[in-house]
Amino acid sequence: MGSSSRCTVIVPTYNRRRLLELTLDSLAAQDLPRDRFEVMVVDDGSTDDTAALVREFEDRLDLRYFYQPDEGYRVAEARNTGIRHATGEICVFVDSGVLLHSGSLSAHVAGHEASAEPLALNGYVYCFNLDNEDAQRIREVVDVEDVDASIGHLARTRAWPDVREPFYERYSDDFGHLPAPWLMYWTCHASALTEQVREVGMYDERLRQWGGEDLDLAYRLHRAGARFAVSREASSIHYPHEKNHDDNTRFALENYRYIAEKYGTPILQLLVEQPAIRFSNFNQVIEERGLPRCADYLTAR
Repeated sequence: MGSSSRCTVIVPTYNRRRLLELTLDSLAAQDLPRDRFEVMVVDDGSTDDTAALVREFEDRLDLRYFYQPDEGYRVAEARNTGIRHATGEICVFVDSGVLLHSGSLSAHVAGHEASAEPLALNGYVYCFNLDNEDAQRIREVVDVEDVDASIGHLARTRAWPDVREPFYERYSDDFGHLPAPWLMYWTCHASALTEQVREVGMYDERLRQWGGEDLDLAYRLHRAGARFAVSREASSIHYPHEKNHDDNTRFALENYRYIAEKYGTPILQLLVEQPAIRFSNFNQVIEERGLPRCADYLTAR
């Protein structure tokens, strides 16, 4: 992959007009030249005039808009639409309401170009929260008109770091050596090679409720030889929005059951063990129990 690599930014959305606007604003401010990236907004049936908002950015971004009817939660299908139409060598997955530092896309491209093997790269996400906790305080601190300055402030004060920070500190920013590195690949802000994402089958469209579709993709990227890491230069802010934590937890567990049954390995069975194992402790449990790595287990069967 040469120095002229392009990336395709895929942004699924559903009735998040204002959050999408913030994300598109941050993409329009990237230091990566405009001809080096494209943006795919894939609308999962919004009724809030999202299409009109997207049109406002057509003179600022190489932008394409796709609409699919509202037939329930279909974020996996939305992302697949973007992947199918991608012309960039790198797919960067970004959720509505994620505000990227102006150097984020350049950092994703640099990370992939510097890697001798396929890379599954996390962006660093400040202010991510599971139940919208601290939402008001975060809104008071974050200046949406100056994302770079806000990220600089968050970095200096160590306020609301990426919730995966303890994991990164424990295992390093390059954690592909672990038996289950895919647990930390969350496509609110992450990237992978377009060709490899297509080769492993993209997102599983049978996952029709919140949670786990990114882990399912990441698991297959892992099995296909992708190396997992985080780029702190590809930094971003997860701007607060309303969530239903109880529903999300229930939906995610149902999806984990599906994923565990789908692959049938001892490591995947840990997803549904009760009491639930914290993702940050997952790899420690694997090592303590001496569980075989998935490839070894399947080869021995």
